Amino acid sequence: MALFLFSAFGTIHAQQIDLLIQNGHVFDPKNSLDTIMDVAIIDGKIHQVANRISSKNAKKTVDATGMYVCPGLIDIHTHVFVGSTPGVFADGIYSLSPDDFTFRAGITTVVDAGTSGFHNFPKFKKQVIDQSKTRILVFLNIAGWGMTGNSLQEDVSTMDTHKAIEMVEKYPDVIVGIKIGHFEGKSWEPFDRALQVTSNTNRPLFVECHLPQYSLKDQLDRMRPGDIITHSFENISERRPVVDTTGKVLPLVFEAQKKGILFDVGHGGAGFWFDQAIPALEQGFWPNTFGTDLHRFSVNAGMKDMLNVMSKYLNMGMPLKAVLLRGSWNPAKAIRREDLGNLSIGADADIVLLSIKEGKFGYVDAAGNRIDGNRKLVAELTLRAGKVVWDLNGLTAKKFEH
Repeated sequence: MALFLFSAFGTIHAQQIDLLIQNGHVFDPKNSLDTIMDVAIIDGKIHQVANRISSKNAKKTVDATGMYVCPGLIDIHTHVFVGSTPGVFADGIYSLSPDDFTFRAGITTVVDAGTSGFHNFPKFKKQVIDQSKTRILVFLNIAGWGMTGNSLQEDVSTMDTHKAIEMVEKYPDVIVGIKIGHFEGKSWEPFDRALQVTSNTNRPLFVECHLPQYSLKDQLDRMRPGDIITHSFENISERRPVVDTTGKVLPLVFEAQKKGILFDVGHGGAGFWFDQAIPALEQGFWPNTFGTDLHRFSVNAGMKDMLNVMSKYLNMGMPLKAVLLRGSWNPAKAIRREDLGNLSIGADADIVLLSIKEGKFGYVDAAGNRIDGNRKLVAELTLRAGKVVWDLNGLTAKKFEH
């Protein structure tokens, strides 16, 4: 029987290490780690994090010198219920297959933002969630058929709170909250029903801005600490912007954030404007999370991917550690999954190695405006449960000799 020694960081030696990451700058806010360290992985789990781990018992070693070793990134606003239905997101061509886009951006976990409701969530789970390497969690839409077009999305009769609660209770490890959005009626009934489900299941409400009959103040007043509002820096007519015409951040959004409401970027194709985000950042109103609103159109527009959104903020002036925090540990806490977004001993080895490239880069918002920057975050290596799922420059590959 193998013998194990214990340290403040976990067990060591005797057992053979599957993958050893050495000399990288480990950034793990949950465990207050922010320095050069080594990380050992065994059986898909974090086995040890220490100042120096011998490579003697390692099957494979990666030199992460000059890179940041971070928990796998978490994107809390995506649409990944991909299918063959034209013109819709739910089981449709407007959604994306997550594995095609996540790992190359350092993302190991996504949250689907209300693409499914209780009627079609089982199909979503069987068709996409169970078939994907990316960990897929879900904000269940209060609309029973999810994002299937306005006629169904706005049909209050499909918003069955009991059925929604039953679905959450049946899949508590997958459904992390309830989403309200894409409703143009004047009734508060959908909003209130969504709140009822979240209250009964102890989950956050995820509020999308496509609710033109509800004022921003009214929405924020109804929301509770821990609830999340997305498209926070959008500047379109259907919701009041967070920055007024004089360039000042509205006091009501500062008050809401102080109350505990979380503000997600939700970049998407129309949800992120520099004329909102830059003044807000300069005045201290920062997003809590970097949800991308990943879908068929946003990836080919200004958004591109989560690292592009994070790089925008890096070049806008947000400190690097604040950017990394909002890509990993903050979203884990927002969805109340504190088993994710960290490098704790025994946690799934969801890890990204990030480099910071210097050069001339352009970053574009939803209005087609560009800012120029000199830094860009790049995912060099992504591990999902200890398995290599993205390796940009062959860090784990065997060197070819001839």
